[in-house]
Amino acid sequence: MDTSLRKPWIVGVSGASGTPYAAAVLRGLLSAGEAVDLVVSRAARLTLLDETGHAFRDAHWREDLRTWLARGADGKDGRFDLPDAALADVRFWAAGDLAAGPSSGSYPVKGMLIVPASTACVAGVALGLSKDLLQRAASVTLKERRTLVVAVRETPLNGQTLKHLVTLDEAGAVVLPASPAFYAGARHIQDLVDFVAGRVLDAAAVPHQLYRRWEGELGSAASA
Repeated sequence: MDTSLRKPWIVGVSGASGTPYAAAVLRGLLSAGEAVDLVVSRAARLTLLDETGHAFRDAHWREDLRTWLARGADGKDGRFDLPDAALADVRFWAAGDLAAGPSSGSYPVKGMLIVPASTACVAGVALGLSKDLLQRAASVTLKERRTLVVAVRETPLNGQTLKHLVTLDEAGAVVLPASPAFYAGARHIQDLVDFVAGRVLDAAAVPHQLYRRWEGELGSAASA
C-alpha cells in the first residue's frame, strides 16, 4: 500500500465505561475498509481490563487488539472472527507519545472518533489541555476543522460537563451521547451496542449495516 495516500480515522478510547462501543466502532471502520490510527489512554486500559478481563499492552497491541475486537458485548470471546487483512491497516500510537503523527495538523487524517469519551476527556479537550496524545489529537482535529465525534458516556451529567459539551459543540464537534435506542428492534446487548456504534459511524459518514434504520412504520421494532 502507498502510505502517502493513507488517510485514517483516529479512534481515541478514553477511560469511561463502554469499551464494547469502541470495539464495535473499530469493527465497523475496518469492515468499511477504513484505515485506523488507534490511541488508547492509560485509564482506558484499566477499564478494558475490568470490563473484558483482557489487557492492552504497547508491546503486544496487535495481539491484544485482535482479542478485544473478537469479544462480543455479551462477554463471549471469539464471537467476531477478524481476518488478518482486517487489521493490516491499523496503526497504534502510545497515549504518552506527544511526538506521534496525530499530534500535528500536517498529519493527514479524515477526522477523529472518541468512543467512549469520559467526562475528564471531555473537559481536557474542551479546555485544550492536551495532557496526552488523545487530547492533543482531538485539539488538532478541531483546529484543522476536521470531523470530531465525541461519544460521551456518563450519567448523570453535572453542569460543568454540560458546559464543556456546549464548548465542544460550538467548536464544531459532534457531541454524541452513548444512548442506545430501542426502535431498531434490539433483542440482545450487542444490538444496543451496535446502535450507538452505528450512530458514531453515521456522524462520520462511514457506511455500515450495524442497525436497522427507522423507515416510518410504527410497531416495526416489536415485530423485528
